[in-house]
Amino acid sequence: MKKYRIYIDEVGNNDLESSENPNHRYLSLTGIIFELNYVKDVVNPSVENLKQKYFTYHPDEPVILHRKELVNKKYPFNTLQNKKIEEEFNADFLNLLKKLDFVVVSVLIDKMEHKVKYQTWKYDPYHYCMEIMLERFFFFLQSVDSTGDVMVESRGGKEDMRLKKSYTRIYENGTQFIEAEKLQKRLTSKELKVKPKMLNIACLQLADLIAHPSRRFMFRKFGINEGKSFSFGDEIIKIIEAKYYKGKTGIDGYGIKLLP
Repeated sequence: MKKYRIYIDEVGNNDLESSENPNHRYLSLTGIIFELNYVKDVVNPSVENLKQKYFTYHPDEPVILHRKELVNKKYPFNTLQNKKIEEEFNADFLNLLKKLDFVVVSVLIDKMEHKVKYQTWKYDPYHYCMEIMLERFFFFLQSVDSTGDVMVESRGGKEDMRLKKSYTRIYENGTQFIEAEKLQKRLTSKELKVKPKMLNIACLQLADLIAHPSRRFMFRKFGINEGKSFSFGDEIIKIIEAKYYKGKTGIDGYGIKLLP
């Protein structure tokens, strides 16, 4: 039986008090699902080869792909200040995304509506999104008759402990729609894997680069003002649109989900 892992990244924050600020109204989680042997044999070497081609590289000081630094072309991505190199890197990255075999799941929550709808039930928006994300991962694992686990990038000491406790609670108690026993048959660990950026985990880096375009795609699908558009992000959207989990009736509700 194959084993899969979903690598999750977020855009936005879980602070309900900031929900009336248009810039902080929405929180999204995006997960990318890879088969683990494929990660070892194909994904990791492909991502490392891309880095070695364009950036100053040494295994003792690995280059960590991060969207904000890439967009601002800060060291070690300052080579992208050369327009020709930037165009070549962008083309190679898009080709890599097209070639790689993975499935995307994204959840978007309107924190302002969440706050209004649940006056007494103030479920943490991040953990609410995580629960819905785990349900979609379960549906995927069930569809391919496989098992899997979950990895997120570390957000810091106390926050990491909260995420781990939240995940364990879902694992032990199930969700509104999935019984704990069924969930446990598909998830191989009762503990959330939380890893720091410095460990150079290729799929967490890919999740970081895909998370913003996926959020923008959901804004468009759900009729939310997306603000300024970015041409390179639009190219990523074209690629990942074909990779969303489609479930039984398409990506709506399965590959993408709007909350509350």
